[in-house]
Amino acid sequence: MTQTTAARKQLIWMTGGVLLMFVFAVFAMPPIYRVFCEITGLNGKPSAMAAGESTSVDLDREITVEFITMVDSALPWQFTSERRVIKVHPGEIHQMSFSVVNQSDVAVTGKAIPSVAPSAGAAHLKKTECFCFIEQTLAAGESMEMPLVFYIDPDLPRQIGTVTLAYRFYRQADAG
Repeated sequence: MTQTTAARKQLIWMTGGVLLMFVFAVFAMPPIYRVFCEITGLNGKPSAMAAGESTSVDLDREITVEFITMVDSALPWQFTSERRVIKVHPGEIHQMSFSVVNQSDVAVTGKAIPSVAPSAGAAHLKKTECFCFIEQTLAAGESMEMPLVFYIDPDLPRQIGTVTLAYRFYRQADAG
């Protein structure tokens, strides 16, 4: 085999390897990562409350829950929370309202990605209803109120007194 043939063969193998890594990263990793985050509560992906799950309220503790709202620059929306900070007792169910306004002259679709800090608190933030579970499509100039129903699991480590829940809306492929 000549040196040129060997170099071509090596180039083909390397190109195939790069292509295979790209396909794996784009198509296989996102669903695997999403499932991993849902199971472990890592990376601020809080788990949804299981049907029929109940919890007792710990009236001896009070947790500060902070809400941060952000919008990616590619999404022409304004996004705000009803309040920036609330105090909750672990186990107590709360509802928050978020407002979003499409500031463009066309329909736009977005999806909110949650993040929880500290990361040790993510597994203890339980959502029963959240606008972040599905994509949101707003018509030109449309505004919408979106609910979040949640509670903090009483098993939250005692040293955690504040949980910050941040949502960032990202543009999705527009419906149509």
